[in-house]
Amino acid sequence: MSSTVVAISLVINSIPLSLAFQTRPLEYIRLHHLDHANQRQHKNVFTDSNKYSYNWLCPSSPTRLFLDDLPTAPPLGPNNPKKKNLKTFQRYLEIECWKRAEFRELEPVLKSVAESCKQINRIVQRAQTDDLYGVALGADGQPLDTTNIQGEVQQQLDVLCNTYMLRAFCGSGSSIHSVASEEEDEPRCCSDVMTDSAFAVGDYIAVFDPIDGSKNIDASLPVGSIFGIYKCQPGTAVDESTFLQDGRSLVAAGYCLFSATTVLVLTLGSGVDGFTLDPDSGRFLHTLKDIRIPRKGPIFSFNEANYRDFGAPEQRFLNMLKEGGTSTKMKMTARYIGALVADVHNILINGGIYGYPATRSNPNGKLRLLYECAPMAMIMEQAGGAASTGTGRVLDVKPTEIHQRTPVFLGSVENVFELDQFFQYYDDDDDKVAGSKDGRSSE
Repeated sequence: MSSTVVAISLVINSIPLSLAFQTRPLEYIRLHHLDHANQRQHKNVFTDSNKYSYNWLCPSSPTRLFLDDLPTAPPLGPNNPKKKNLKTFQRYLEIECWKRAEFRELEPVLKSVAESCKQINRIVQRAQTDDLYGVALGADGQPLDTTNIQGEVQQQLDVLCNTYMLRAFCGSGSSIHSVASEEEDEPRCCSDVMTDSAFAVGDYIAVFDPIDGSKNIDASLPVGSIFGIYKCQPGTAVDESTFLQDGRSLVAAGYCLFSATTVLVLTLGSGVDGFTLDPDSGRFLHTLKDIRIPRKGPIFSFNEANYRDFGAPEQRFLNMLKEGGTSTKMKMTARYIGALVADVHNILINGGIYGYPATRSNPNGKLRLLYECAPMAMIMEQAGGAASTGTGRVLDVKPTEIHQRTPVFLGSVENVFELDQFFQYYDDDDDKVAGSKDGRSSE
């Protein structure tokens, strides 16, 4: 019978130990004890094939190690009975679209988006082993001198993920008329994306950020994708004006989080649901039903490296959170991952507030209204939370150009309301907070 050798290192009573055993019937445990005083290695072998308990007595120490009655692990993988009670994403859409006929045209689109999330998940997981880092390459293997409309040099992953999302929205039938991507300067008609005029007759348009937080991938940290779908008039021309709709016009919005698990979160305008990618079947399973964010939460998620560049309302608000004076009567904890999807998902599940304020270097904020803030705001409000710019509701802001930026604060109702009070009572021209000089940092 073949076997696998497992090695474990541990420290007991300040004594470094290494444990090695085979995974076939427990024939032996070999424990190496390094006697630092005499620089000798003691080996003791004990056998117990009938019990899950192992005794070891070091010759030079009275320490005895017991691993008694190890618990039996639940069945994993396809044999786990709990999976049988979970609907697949496909089945969920079939039921929802049967209940609400207006979404039947979008059913194949959303299924295709879920497939693109699986594809993006695969390349994110393979980024290190397949060397997918660095700037985008041309057909000749040379770096492309490409900078997107945001002024950012496009990475290989940006280009790959953008292609997957374009094909997901445009190649799933005739429902989507045109698309706008954070990675591209102008909107594109689906007939152009698919090089087929049959793909330009839909009644919907889609916006998306194909890979949010791509800089996190180098360190194996979470990233995500964000999307939103709007209604448009048949025969609409493909130009910016078609996409300049406020967030209240969103028909559907969602995001996919690529982290310890891959989670797809979706709202169709009547609540929020989450689906976890099952590594065994390769299907999204309905694990988070009717997500509701707590009315108040203990987490605040801001990039405080920019604190000196924030305005007086944000500075005072953050000081209050750290000093424990919040009206929510909760002890607050700072959590910041650096990817919008990851940070907002944390807030959505646990409660609290996420913020990306305006700064001197980005007076209009940094996050894009159309591709990031509006879809996230719809999800947050549908889950019972709030989404604010500090001076108004995010979903009320009508963009004047497709790459418009905005300050944004997302989270639990009580936390966001509390922040809004600081904007109401503290003007940015007030005396700046002590310790921050003029309240803004110079570039």
